[in-house]
Amino acid sequence: MKQKSYYPKAGEVEAGWWHVDASDQNLGRLASRIAQVLIGKHKPEYTPGVDVGDFVVVTHCEKIAVTGTKMEDKMYYRHTNYPGGLKSKSLRQMLESSPDRVIREAVWGMLPHNKLGRKLLKKLKVYEGAEHPHAPQNPQPLDLN
Repeated sequence: MKQKSYYPKAGEVEAGWWHVDASDQNLGRLASRIAQVLIGKHKPEYTPGVDVGDFVVVTHCEKIAVTGTKMEDKMYYRHTNYPGGLKSKSLRQMLESSPDRVIREAVWGMLPHNKLGRKLLKKLKVYEGAEHPHAPQNPQPLDLN
């Protein structure tokens, strides 16, 4: 008798909700753990190329920590699509203007850069402060170790 391998379908896998408090967390370590949960590598039914991951709610995104001189040295670039339109901001400036984008870009760098990665990034919810609108989903605290 042959055993069939299990391949998860779109509606079969139940997505859970996790909560992360980013206060005093190292940015890279935090982003890699969040990416693992979004991809679904923590589940036994993990399959590459299939969305089996969970939702992640991150609060206190403005209080992340970095090592060394990254606050001044790490730069974020964007282009306005006009000639000479390359704009740059340091990590410190990004945390002052839009701290949610710092975590979002760090996690995006650790996800696959294709349709699946864009779908997974929509499962990441990042907020300043402690308040978030996902209390009815009852997110469980995520162990970052």
